Amino acid sequence: MTPTTDPPDTELLRQVQAGQAAAFTALYRRHQGPLYRYALLRCGASDAAADIVQEAFMGLLTGKLVYDPLRGQLQHFLFGVARKLALKRDEALRRHPGLPDPDGDEEPGLELASDAAGPLTRLLGNEAAEDVRRALSLLPPHYRDSVILYELHDLSYQEIATICQVDIGTVRSRLARGRAALAKRLAAHERPSNDTHPA
Repeated sequence: MTPTTDPPDTELLRQVQAGQAAAFTALYRRHQGPLYRYALLRCGASDAAADIVQEAFMGLLTGKLVYDPLRGQLQHFLFGVARKLALKRDEALRRHPGLPDPDGDEEPGLELASDAAGPLTRLLGNEAAEDVRRALSLLPPHYRDSVILYELHDLSYQEIATICQVDIGTVRSRLARGRAALAKRLAAHERPSNDTHPA
């Protein structure tokens, strides 16, 4: 008896295009969790992250988004789509700064991700992680993308370069500057509690 293996993304996409709902469900379950976590950290708002995931998958379902397997993995393609949607959202917020972010005060809902509690979920589930999320949200978007994709999704420089449509040197530079800015923000946040000395 041969062991059953999950079909590759390309086969599932072919089945989706043939109208097989089960194939779409399988693709969604496979990629929704990492995509949602990326969008959540990128946007800092669970509603916005859920909208980005929905729009990315609807694009695949309707054929509005065309994935080319010769250009890389589907997950990386979806990260690139999510990044573009997040940039579009950033631009809309800049154009309308007086409008409140409807989900800005909300605690990010990591429970929406479909995967079992993996290392990232556990990391982002504790109090210190809230400081990291807050510090990440203050980074410029291009630094935030590199840090999230490298540090939290374990992608290579080349994969990040493809997703962000920049060269590897730019990824290295953004990652170094993003890490330094993140460390500085976290150190500034920790300093007040560490400066209290007993009398």
